[in-house]
Amino acid sequence: MKFPKINFDNMKNEGTSSVTPQERRKFLKLGLAVAGVYAGGKILSLTSIVGTAHASGGSSIVKKYPYNPHYSMVIRQSLCIDCEKCVESCNKTNHVPEYGYRTRILTKKYSGTLDKQVEFIPVLCNHCNDAPCVRACPTRATFKDPITGIVRMESKKCIGCKTCILACPYDARYFSAERRAVDKCDFCWEERLSKGETQTGCSSACPTGARTFGNLTDPENIVYKLVHQLEEQVWVLRPADDTKPNIFYMKGNMRSVDNILNGQKFKYFDPDKV
Repeated sequence: MKFPKINFDNMKNEGTSSVTPQERRKFLKLGLAVAGVYAGGKILSLTSIVGTAHASGGSSIVKKYPYNPHYSMVIRQSLCIDCEKCVESCNKTNHVPEYGYRTRILTKKYSGTLDKQVEFIPVLCNHCNDAPCVRACPTRATFKDPITGIVRMESKKCIGCKTCILACPYDARYFSAERRAVDKCDFCWEERLSKGETQTGCSSACPTGARTFGNLTDPENIVYKLVHQLEEQVWVLRPADDTKPNIFYMKGNMRSVDNILNGQKFKYFDPDKV
């Protein structure tokens, strides 16, 4: 299948006006390389995503934005047991085909350690405040919701050029043959949040509370408390890309998290299921 060659320099719209010269050269050099971007294809290796994670204090990586509610997620990495119930729930909720994905669990292996040799790292779209995919899309099919801050897709506008897949530093997008458009995590906006529910499919299905979804503008919200606490380090993936992600990571052992929340129990944490 042949895709139209897109001339970024002649386009004047929200999708390309803020693309940096470096990004534009990258896209043009690749020639949109769609032949190598198949359904479910991988642009970045899993190692490249995990290997650049960088620890930082929560307050230093969180800025103020006009979104309200400002949807975000905190992933307490040590609580992930790789049961993949989050993936199963996501796929069922959002009708994700077998070859596709909206969320995954990466495995990071260590050598020469006795206490812990494998680490599980849940990953999904980071809903960046400075999203490269939004800047790169020539048709505005992918956009940042001005109210919630969720990076969403309008499938009818997608022309299948896959430029957004190339632009995403988190390998969080795939091309859906059924939709004939790129698909990605939308924090279950279409299937849950827009219908009045308060949790994503993955966060509600996690038996250990590894994924916490909430509102980053509400000081009483669990997500806000976890990100702004000082007891544990909070970090984001690929900080050097400066995309300003809304997915935050912390080790999150239960004792320290319980102290942070002053004894408040997590809604979805059930010790009997671990």
